[in-house]
Amino acid sequence: MSTCSVSKGCFVFKPSPKKRRVSHKPDDDFGEGKSDSEDSELRFIICQSLWKKIKAETERIQEGLNKQFFDNLVNFLKQSHSDFQEKTPEWTHGMKPREIPTAALVLGVNVTDHNMTFRSLSEVLQNNITPYIALLEAKDCAGIKNLMQKLMGQLMNCHIDEDSLEDEDYVQVSQKRIRCSMTSLVNWYESVTKKTDSGTPSKRTSSSSHGQYPPVVVILKDMESFSTKVLQDFIVISSQHIHELPLVLIFGIATSPMMIHNLLPHAVSSLLCIELFQSLSCKEHLSSVIDKLLLTTQFPFKLGEKVLQVLINIFLYHDFSVQNFIKGYQLCIVEHFYSQPLSVLCCQLEDAKMHANALSHEQCENVRRLPSFRRYVESQVSEKQIALLTENSCLKETVQELLEDLHVYHENYISVLRCLHVFTSFLPKYPLGKQIWELHCTCLEDRVWETEEYESSLQLARMLNKSDLVTMLQQCVEIFVSSSGKEFDKIVEKLKEFLTQFQKLEAEAFQEQDVSVSSQKELQKKTDLYHLQKTLLKLKESRRSKKLTKFEVLRFEVVDCIDSLVREHLVPADHKTLHEVVYFNTASVLREHLNAAPRIALHTALNNPYCYLKNQALKTDGGSISNKAPDICIAYRLHLECGRLINLVDWLEAFSTVVMAAEGPNADAASSDQDDDVIHARFIRAVSELELLGFIKPSKQKTDHVARLTWGGC
Repeated sequence: MSTCSVSKGCFVFKPSPKKRRVSHKPDDDFGEGKSDSEDSELRFIICQSLWKKIKAETERIQEGLNKQFFDNLVNFLKQSHSDFQEKTPEWTHGMKPREIPTAALVLGVNVTDHNMTFRSLSEVLQNNITPYIALLEAKDCAGIKNLMQKLMGQLMNCHIDEDSLEDEDYVQVSQKRIRCSMTSLVNWYESVTKKTDSGTPSKRTSSSSHGQYPPVVVILKDMESFSTKVLQDFIVISSQHIHELPLVLIFGIATSPMMIHNLLPHAVSSLLCIELFQSLSCKEHLSSVIDKLLLTTQFPFKLGEKVLQVLINIFLYHDFSVQNFIKGYQLCIVEHFYSQPLSVLCCQLEDAKMHANALSHEQCENVRRLPSFRRYVESQVSEKQIALLTENSCLKETVQELLEDLHVYHENYISVLRCLHVFTSFLPKYPLGKQIWELHCTCLEDRVWETEEYESSLQLARMLNKSDLVTMLQQCVEIFVSSSGKEFDKIVEKLKEFLTQFQKLEAEAFQEQDVSVSSQKELQKKTDLYHLQKTLLKLKESRRSKKLTKFEVLRFEVVDCIDSLVREHLVPADHKTLHEVVYFNTASVLREHLNAAPRIALHTALNNPYCYLKNQALKTDGGSISNKAPDICIAYRLHLECGRLINLVDWLEAFSTVVMAAEGPNADAASSDQDDDVIHARFIRAVSELELLGFIKPSKQKTDHVARLTWGGC
């Protein structure tokens, strides 16, 4: 076999000697190198408990969002082979004799979330439909033989040794070699169902809810990635045995259902009885997650505006993955409890008060160092300031009061935020965003009522029609009634009063309409010039005066009421005292972990290996190259000094000079030849690694040169 690589080689790496494993507790990391290690165990326990609750809630959200989607799919599978037991020509459900029931699942471009969806789907199908389920991926099905091996291996619950079966079409099942064919699969299915009929159910058919002849479900997780020929052959072969085997296909589609017809010709696609199933969009899924995790008082931990914006930007511009968003959220939780000593207070209000009362002197000093607490102290009278800065007991009582105020703030904030979103989500062009998390980010960033978008939203709200306004008021009443805030009782009464006034205006409008109809009839009788001129003068005077109607006055009052609520309760979180306890605001740490910069990381590792290896021998001055550095680092530093084309001989000589500098001038001459061979091999290996990383490539211009693919320092 020919290769375009600079070199070929085989390298042996001896395994490192086994080290004795030292027991290590996870909570030790929370106090490593910190003076407040006395609270590390408590912080770890709170962090672990919080994440367990959040994880359970996310699973419940996912289950609720997929319920309707899975229910429709289960009903389709139940009907697809409902008459298979009779074995009549009309056993299929609305299908031609050779058609295969096929469900096309349009799951969206968030491919990283598909594995969890299919895992949940498999559990639902195993509990309700059939124990015979196979999940196939394109990477494992390069040919029809590989597909049949994977299919039969999963259905028969057997192990397949692909190396031994590379040139054979058999699988090993309980010390028997079975040929990988659809006929063998049919015979296996008949034998399994006969065991069930005789009263000795097999291990995989333990549930009686599956019926006598449960269907065989084959899930193609990434249908677009499958080879066209493999799909065609499998569908054609399966359609020929559909009367003997109740097969159902499920296609996982990330883009569009038209991909089925793009991949398959009409002669093959006509063998499928396709029904389309659309999952919930990833944006709606994210909105549900943010609504249940962030916009609630159930979980005390909160995200700052910049941190939340980083997670949302990664979601919108990179992967559309809700699972990655949740993983980023988990990282924020761990980082907050690790880096913030006062995170012992980031728990439910009663527990937070108890922990505040038990704060140590060092923790009290940490409270006094908080910027928000400093602002609070400066706003107090001098006697109170002295007490807060000198007496721990006074400080603990004040911290408990401030934590309760912070809890009340969150309750009111969430309710008013939802109310404002009700008004702004119906406005044209969505000045404050269509999703509630967009409005939430705006409110966290600054005073929302000082933005131009808010002013334009108020202007548009003052032009809403009566029906939309009444609908919004009713939704706001439901929000405030369901909230636990006690301050909203008067607001609810006021909003209900607005609704009553709108109903009165509607009744008066009907009466005025009757009066206007009768007046129009009288005007039709008086058609002389005098009455026409008088009517025109009245219209002109009314236009000049521009007197507001009762509805317009009432609409202005409603908008002003909402505006006053916003100004009172939607104050940014960083204006509240002790917000650092529950809010994670270090966006730079999050970007460092989640926003990968591979080019910079590679350059740093190769140019300055000390940054990662922390070996004192690798420390160098300025532009010098250490001979103790790994070979690839030496080769990389030398290649930075070259132009577009690099002479391999000159590169090898420079490499040898740097490496041999460690041995000095008194090296043994007898071993020089052997050392040259070793250095040559090390150089070839380093060059091959640089080619693999994409820094160089072979050049067609000169055989003894390589072309450099990167420019600049990084």
